[in-house]
Parts: sequence; C-alpha cells; structure tokens
Amino acid sequence: MSISTRHEIADIARQFGTGYIEKYRPSVKKIKVLFDILQCRTLALGGHEERCDCCNEVRYSYNSCGNRHCPKCLSTKQAIWIEKLIGQTLPVKHYHIIFTVPHVLNPVCLFDKGMYYKLLFSAVWRTLHSFGYTHYGVESGAVCVLHTWGQNLSLHPHIHCIAPAVGYSLKGGWKHIGTYDDYLYPVHQLSGTFKGKFLDSLERTLRKMGMGSEFDSLLQQAWNKKWVIFCESPLAKPEHVIRYLGQYTHRVAISNNRILSMGKTHVTFTGKDYRGRAQKKPVTLTGVEFLHRFCQHILPKRFVKIRRFGIYNHTSKRNLGLQFKPEVPIGEKENSAKKETSQEQIKRLTGFDIGQCPKCKKGRMHLVRELPRIRSPPRPLRQLIHTFLQ
Repeated sequence: MSISTRHEIADIARQFGTGYIEKYRPSVKKIKVLFDILQCRTLALGGHEERCDCCNEVRYSYNSCGNRHCPKCLSTKQAIWIEKLIGQTLPVKHYHIIFTVPHVLNPVCLFDKGMYYKLLFSAVWRTLHSFGYTHYGVESGAVCVLHTWGQNLSLHPHIHCIAPAVGYSLKGGWKHIGTYDDYLYPVHQLSGTFKGKFLDSLERTLRKMGMGSEFDSLLQQAWNKKWVIFCESPLAKPEHVIRYLGQYTHRVAISNNRILSMGKTHVTFTGKDYRGRAQKKPVTLTGVEFLHRFCQHILPKRFVKIRRFGIYNHTSKRNLGLQFKPEVPIGEKENSAKKETSQEQIKRLTGFDIGQCPKCKKGRMHLVRELPRIRSPPRPLRQLIHTFLQ
C-alpha cells in the first residue's frame, strides 16, 4: 500500500474531534493542542503575500501555530538542534542507550505524567552517574530525550540517551571509558539498578501523595518483571548518533506522511512491527481512538523533554572548568561574525530555499503585504473548538 500525504492530523481532528471530546472529555490543554493543529498554516493565523521579482508569481504563505505537538512545526527546529548539539559534544565515540519501563506501569503514568516523567529522568541519570563513578571513577555525561509512544500510538514511555566514551576523572583530566569499545556498562547490572532506583522513588512519591495503596498491585508486578535496557556499540563519529537521536527530539507521536487513509469512521497509518523484523504494516483505528492515543502523548505544560546531565550539563561544565573545543582560529571567527539570516540557515540545514520562486526557480520572493489573522469572538475554548469542528 503506498503512502498518501493527502490526509493530515488536522483533517482527522476536524472530522473526529467532536466525537473525541464528547467521549473522553479531555483537558483544556489537549483541546488547545488540537485547536492549534487545526489552525496551523491557515488564514486563521494570518500570513503574508509574496511576489517573484522575475516572473511575478504570487505566493500566499500562512503562519505556523508553533505548538510543539504540531507535526508541521518541528522540522527546522530539529535541524537547528542537531547542528547545535554536534558543536557542543566531545569529538569522541558516543553510546546510544535506551531505558524502557514495563507497560504495567502505564496507569501510574496517566495518573500524573509530570511526576512520572520527572522520576524517569532522575532514575536514568542517577543510574548512569553512579556507574560512571563505580566502574571508572569519573564524572560522566549524557544527553537524554523522552519518547512516549510506540509505533501504534500506544503509551510507551522510554528515554533515549547518548553518552560519551570519556569522563572527567576524579583526579583531574579526561579518561576513556567503555570496555573494548563494545559496551559502556554491564547491561544486566544497569537494568537492575535502574529498576530499583525508579520503582523505589515512584513508591515513595506515591505514598507522599496518598496514592500508595491505589497502585500497590501494579508496582508489585513491576518489581517481579525483568527490565531490559538496550545499549548499542558506539559509532565512530558523534554526529552519527546525534543525527539518529535527532529523530526523537522534535517529533510528535505520528507524522502526517505516515497516514495512509481516512474513512468515515476509521484511520489507517503505517507502523513498524518490531516482532516481525520491524516491517512496516498498516494499523487501523477508529478516528476517535486515533485522537485519544495521539493526545495521550501531549506533554505537561513547560515540561522539558530534552535534558543534559553531568559533563554535558552547563552548570557542571562551568563548575569543573571544562573546555570541550579548541580555540576557534581567527579566520573562522571572522566568518562566524557574519550572522546568517533565517533563510540562509534553513537553506544550509535543510537544503530548502524558502526565498526562491517555486515557479521559475530563478527569481526571489519579496513581501507584498501582511495578511492579518482572523480574530474569533472570545468564548470558552471547548465551545470554540466544538464550533470549529462542525
């Protein structure tokens, strides 16, 4: 089955949004995300009219919503983030480590996502940090990214980490870490330590919230399960693993190009079946269930999903007086002094020249006039989006 880009998440929200709201009564934040996606790059948000200085072609461009859960608003941010991180990492091999949590704990996650994800980050770093000291006697580091979904949009919280194959020795100076460049730490020990740290902190937090008895059985099931952490052999250059990690940074649960079809009641999209050699297979859900699963991955307000720890944390670097990169040569300083325009940066990073005429490919597009956004009369958000979906 070939992939069609004719349907977007905005189309699904428009057709099934009312049913989703009536069935699940979602929070205002979730409704706001759907509302932003519906308005993204439409006249509702305003835009601008441009004209080519060569062939007089006219183009209308509409503003993006800027919501971090919108699939249309993240590609440029992703490219910029990757370039920035490559420039801030040590020029050494990096390990890719994935910390996963059993699905039996999903009800706890849904009870309080902010608490759950915060404890998850904490347990991941406390595990890596302790192993750095006990195995190599160094202050280690990591860049960690929260990823909450599986290929079928199910709730599957896990954290991707990249960790450098060096640490800062307690005696001062850099020290290589990793055994024969094959693995960073013993995976079985890493898994057991992470399991203990996460479940212990989760139990204590739930007791403080007065919810310990509510989730006792689930926590006991989690203790009885075998936890698995994946640690891949390091790649030769850090930019390789960073570009791979970049796939998970500025992404939402599903992109528009994975949507195959949308009918009167159901939506079909592609997903990898990891039980069948990661082959792509169609997944069909009702439209309401699709939106329900999509909205499960909306992060709490102001939650930081990308975090740096240890020698990659800005505060630690400053306290230890670490200098990752050699002094930039004078010639390069002069070149870097010439600031890029946003158009030049986007072209360099993505290869797409937004200022080029899409018709003649020779002229440049110039602003003719601004298009004002359409102001809707103020009313409650639920009523507003319900009206918008009619």
